[in-house]
Amino acid sequence: MEHVPVDVLEPASLEKAFAGADTVFHLAAVISIIGDPTGIVRRVNVEGPRNASQAALACGVSRFVHCSSAHAFDLERCGPELTEAGPRAMGDHAPAYDRSKNEGENEVRATIAKGLDAVIVNPTAIIGPHDYGPSRMGELLLQYRARKIPVNIGGAFDFVDVRDLVAGMIAAEQSGRTGENYLMSGHRHSPDELAQLAAQVSGVKAPRLSAPLSLLSGLAPLVLKLTPSDKIPLVTPDSLHALQYAPTVCHYKASKELGYLARPLIETVRDTYAWFDARSA
Repeated sequence: MEHVPVDVLEPASLEKAFAGADTVFHLAAVISIIGDPTGIVRRVNVEGPRNASQAALACGVSRFVHCSSAHAFDLERCGPELTEAGPRAMGDHAPAYDRSKNEGENEVRATIAKGLDAVIVNPTAIIGPHDYGPSRMGELLLQYRARKIPVNIGGAFDFVDVRDLVAGMIAAEQSGRTGENYLMSGHRHSPDELAQLAAQVSGVKAPRLSAPLSLLSGLAPLVLKLTPSDKIPLVTPDSLHALQYAPTVCHYKASKELGYLARPLIETVRDTYAWFDARSA
């Protein structure tokens, strides 16, 4: 396997990397729960898909798979269930990250209109083993086990196992219809429920208290303001927005057309802890 460094903001580096490739999976993005104070979120999440899809078209790539997000949809206004027909994240009420993911998809669609064979997948919150960062979700599991989270937060969100997402993306590459979106969700759980699953696997007691979103929503801007610039708090206006507006995310279309399956979340939590332990051994 050859590793070639690229910058999605530099089209020339993309064309050099894509030369001779049959398939491109585009996963580059900047995830943010603190808005877009420097503009980098929009640059990477909008210009990146534009540059990558155009480079793929220029290089004659046969298939382009763009990994977007469920956040490209308007989670606040979609109702109790989100499907691929749901409204898009537009307008000031939607977080900057959500808007950027929708705009990034629009750039890919513009290149599809020029002849690129591309498909778009929309995962929910990704969690699972092989989390080298660790990611924000991996860090949350580690903090649960270390008892660093004394109080849970209300709300809910959908969590998808990274292995199921990878299998779904490969299936999308092989069988997805050009220009179509495929939501790839897992299971909707509250932070309390996730903490209980972590406790069941690790044997460490889950936080006993849970703070309602109504209480935290007024404090989140202050927490964000007082947090050092090199730190990202768990509680921000954008993170609370995601927990407050958390519909059931339907993956029926992906299951029907691609054979997509989502394993139980407790299996994901167990395997993630096992992976972290094996890596630190």
